[in-house]
Amino acid sequence: MGPHDAGALSGTDRDTAAEAIALNARYGLLDAHDAIALTAGELFPGRTALVSSFGADSAVLLHLVAEVDRSIPVIFLDTGRLFAETLEYRTRLVETLGLADVRTVTPDPDRLAASDPHRALWMTNPDLCCRIRKTEPLKHALAGFDAWFTGRKRFQNAQRAALRLFEADGARIKVNPLASWSILDLKAHAERHGLPEHPLVAKGYPSIGCVPCTSRVALGEDLRSGRWRGLDKSECGIHMPSEADGSGI
Repeated sequence: MGPHDAGALSGTDRDTAAEAIALNARYGLLDAHDAIALTAGELFPGRTALVSSFGADSAVLLHLVAEVDRSIPVIFLDTGRLFAETLEYRTRLVETLGLADVRTVTPDPDRLAASDPHRALWMTNPDLCCRIRKTEPLKHALAGFDAWFTGRKRFQNAQRAALRLFEADGARIKVNPLASWSILDLKAHAERHGLPEHPLVAKGYPSIGCVPCTSRVALGEDLRSGRWRGLDKSECGIHMPSEADGSGI
């Protein structure tokens, strides 16, 4: 089966590891716009979503997706602990780019009440906090999709240095259109298209997550060093290897 036939299968019928290898072999050098158009228009039509944090450099990927098709679903995880500036930025970008299908996903209230009644779980068990507030809600939000776009870049940290355009992600294909982009590429694109900047970037936050687990980054530090500072943790879990249920989320 060739890469263009990949969209004919879904869920557990697909060998996503072999699929990702084949897709990278054939399309791995596509530029971001073409990769988005191919994924959403030919490989997985109607079964592709963009997951966006509406964070520090989210505007570029959102703009590229909007150029291809403003109706591509955009999934936004509102953890309940985000900066007010992020929520305001989301509203501004949705209006600026004309995004037609933004789906705000929130944690299960019963799960929060049972595991984080005092909103302090981030201090005692940050992995569980991320699982409840991000990983589990996203798993449910991606049901019915066979592929999803992420905004990860190779330059962000050592764990992402070998990112490919297509990845196997449990039963889905994860697509990283900006994997090869540099900081200068992002800035040039944003300036060329007049994209608004997240208001916290100018205050020293090049990577923005939840309020308790995000801090300013000093000159020369890893751009994601302000996330979970002081902990042996660099990812929320969304981009970790698949869990027992095979979702990969």
